Formats: sequence, C-alpha cells, structure tokens
Amino acid sequence: MGDMVNSPAHYNIGDIECLDAIKSALGKDGFKSYCRGASLKYLWRCEYKHPDNPGQDIQKAIFYLNRYLEEL
Repeated sequence: MGDMVNSPAHYNIGDIECLDAIKSALGKDGFKSYCRGASLKYLWRCEYKHPDNPGQDIQKAIFYLNRYLEEL
C-alpha cells in the first residue's frame, strides 16, 4: 500500500507528483498558503473522518506543516 502520508501512490501520475505540480502552478507564496490550508483541513476533520484513529490525518497535517517550513 505504500506510505499513505508522505508519498501516496495515487498522487503520482506520470513523471510528476501532484504536490510538485501544485507548487509549480502556484509559485512559492501560493504553495506556502496551500500547505497551511491543507494542514488546517487535515486537523479540522481528523476526529470526524476516523474517530477511533485520527492519527493518519494528524500525520498528514504535520507533513504539510513541514513542507511549509521547507519553503520559509
């Protein structure tokens, strides 16, 4: 099944990962905003999507916050 947090297979189509395409399309500042928004989304829904195990969504929020930090 692969790493569903850091590199989910369904986000890799062809030669480019979806996140890299988004970064290219939005530019540095837009991508930083995207990462902040994505982390908020995952935190917002973590206890509703999987109430017994919100860990994956929390890890995904951390993933996006780390990507944001890399852009600073």
